[in-house]
Amino acid sequence: MTAQILDGKSVAAEIRQEVAAAVAKYVADSAAAAPCLTAVLVGEDPASQVYVRNKARACEKAGIDGRTHRLPADAGQAELMRLIAELNADPGVNGILVQLPLPSGGTTKYDEREILDAIDPMKDVDAFSPVNVGLLMQGRPRFLPCTPHGIVQLLGRSGLSVAGKKVCVVGRSDIVGKPMAMMLAQKTGSCGPGVANATVTLAHSRTADLAAVCREADCLIAAVGRPEMITGDMIKPGAIVIDVGINRVGDKLVGDVAFDDAKQVASAITPVPGGVGPLTIAMLLHNTLAAAKLQS
Repeated sequence: MTAQILDGKSVAAEIRQEVAAAVAKYVADSAAAAPCLTAVLVGEDPASQVYVRNKARACEKAGIDGRTHRLPADAGQAELMRLIAELNADPGVNGILVQLPLPSGGTTKYDEREILDAIDPMKDVDAFSPVNVGLLMQGRPRFLPCTPHGIVQLLGRSGLSVAGKKVCVVGRSDIVGKPMAMMLAQKTGSCGPGVANATVTLAHSRTADLAAVCREADCLIAAVGRPEMITGDMIKPGAIVIDVGINRVGDKLVGDVAFDDAKQVASAITPVPGGVGPLTIAMLLHNTLAAAKLQS
């Protein structure tokens, strides 16, 4: 068996085209300004700078006003909190995104949780606010977290159903693992009942006999942040494999799944790069438009 390669890049392009058309219609129908997404970048982390540039380009192509505020690594907690308060109060800003990770290791320390909690939940397009997480938990989300929502869109638009099936999410982060598990276990999903109603196991690096737990899954989602941790012998034959990880090993980018082994066992699999990554930005644009509509 050779797995179907799930092309996240093409699905993301499709979503971005839909968002661009919806933005144009929103601006024309309401005579409003273009939705505005403001990113806050602290420090000079090269990967973060690339991500912010990519988001700015994506905003431009979608007709969204993409702005970036840059602060030095030693700006400090108080300065960053002041900036977030200003953006919260600015009616021209619809979405606020603080680029993670924040600088660490120097003399200036940041409390990431306090910073994310300070963002107005109506402008929290990453869906990290405890208010938005609580709404998601109750099955009535204001915004869906971008990476998990991108995965749901990829599954739904690829005609892959997890309804009634066993899903194992490996990784318990607040950004991907936990919200992913919540979304797939809901009664209804953003892409219909086929991408909901799953029986979900939330596993992690300390799960006893992780390989055996993974092998029971009809759909395996790897979001643990360890290069090629999920090997072919941990995958149930015919399972769907979604690789959220992106790790640099030498001069290569690899996922959390050993791709060459896994594709011989799985029925469908995402590559790294070109799988889940492009979908995250596409759903961020989707959430920015949703925020502008809510605020208007």
